[in-house]
Amino acid sequence: MNKLLLLIPALALSATAWAATVSVPAEDDGTAVENVKKGWTFGVLPSVGYDADSGFQGGLLGNIYYYGDGSSYPLYLHNIYIEGSYTTTGSGVFRVNLDSRSLVRNHRLRLDATYLPSQMYDFFGFNGYQSVYNSLWEDSKAENLTGYSTRAFYKMRNEMFRVCGDIEGTISGNWKWSAGAGVLNFSVGEVKVDRLNSNKKSEDRKLPEDTDGLYAKYRDWGLISEKEADGGFHPYVRGGVTYDSRNHLTAPSRGIYADAYLTYTAAFGDQKDYNNVALNVNFRHYVPLIPDRLVFAYRIGTQSVVAGDAPFYLNTYLNSLSYPRSVYEGLGGGNSVRGMMRNRVNAKGVAYANVEFRLKLFDFTLFGQQFGIGINPFMDMGMVTQKVDLAGKLGVSSDTGLTSYLRSLVNSSWTSFGAYDARTVSQDDFDDYFNLDDSRLHAPHFTAGCGIKASMNENFIVSVEGATAFDKQDNAGALNVYIKMGYLF
Repeated sequence: MNKLLLLIPALALSATAWAATVSVPAEDDGTAVENVKKGWTFGVLPSVGYDADSGFQGGLLGNIYYYGDGSSYPLYLHNIYIEGSYTTTGSGVFRVNLDSRSLVRNHRLRLDATYLPSQMYDFFGFNGYQSVYNSLWEDSKAENLTGYSTRAFYKMRNEMFRVCGDIEGTISGNWKWSAGAGVLNFSVGEVKVDRLNSNKKSEDRKLPEDTDGLYAKYRDWGLISEKEADGGFHPYVRGGVTYDSRNHLTAPSRGIYADAYLTYTAAFGDQKDYNNVALNVNFRHYVPLIPDRLVFAYRIGTQSVVAGDAPFYLNTYLNSLSYPRSVYEGLGGGNSVRGMMRNRVNAKGVAYANVEFRLKLFDFTLFGQQFGIGINPFMDMGMVTQKVDLAGKLGVSSDTGLTSYLRSLVNSSWTSFGAYDARTVSQDDFDDYFNLDDSRLHAPHFTAGCGIKASMNENFIVSVEGATAFDKQDNAGALNVYIKMGYLF
């Protein structure tokens, strides 16, 4: 990990040599900021990383910044981000993103084209703690293999293609309006086990090919309907307002960012029942405790379906007025609630919070570039605010009869896991899948951890974070590690 952190600045240095350096009055007190950039600057480097949700990643990424005459530094006029990478679990990121503050006069324009294939996408059921997680069912290395199913038991296939754009204008002062449109296309289904096994020479590493995962069971039980089981095509339009007083887009040290917006997502044909309107509200606050050294930052957000209904795979997609990152999964994982398993909370409505201290340990200038090293201890939380209506999906008249109906479905559809000798269970048990106690429905999921940040020129930030969940139902007590670009918020 240390080698990675040393390699990235070195590679970035070689790619930014032709960026000009100036000094301009930029601080509130009129003092000059040294090594201010102007013109074009770029960094290209291997997209080498690790994510507890996706495995090891390899590929290339690049950032191209344009600062003009330097008067706006560290704010850029244009930022172009390009990435092509693939992971050991069959996930990929193929993306081109433009963020421009000057291409359209007096407006901010953002365009994005992204393809995200995932052969081992996490699926843990609906409504957070109401779905039971059994870690031994996917742990082939456990000492007691009784009950082992497959490492793909809590996985499914999810391939998403997104093309979108949005534009932002000023209402007055820090108040802005934003409008956008785009297309989401999802292809989902069971894990293609034979494809994954084709790359494994060792029989011990191969996945059982005759074992149903949770996605297949939910589909058999009717909790995932045939209308949503394979994915769908969803154009959308979006509009909202923002308040933004941050002093920096990438690593703010003071100010507030808040937004509220509505997203109408369309569905057609057999999926016409999945037309819906979602409401998102977000609030971020950056409080300087020690100037240029320590910042207290927190974020609170919520997403709810206020009209219509959404297919289950859209519940794990967090809407955004812009796309500074490629992946926006539902609660859990390195992009929302760090330390909790990705997509642990799949619900119609969710709320989340992130709290962290950002401490800059030291900074220095090397080869004309500005570098900084810092840490960020944090605590995250997520919870269900609107449940997926299991009774409605199954056509049960009320929640009172849901438990007995689900119990009969689980028992009647039982098939042996039968993966290997001594790795079978005698019978499926309702309590292995569901805990419908209402007191657990809205229980918060807490996590905590710490990260280290290495920055170059205030914008290019490499992040390494480790976190764990307080409840073993959220990650079986593991330490999840994420190597990414930038701050979470």
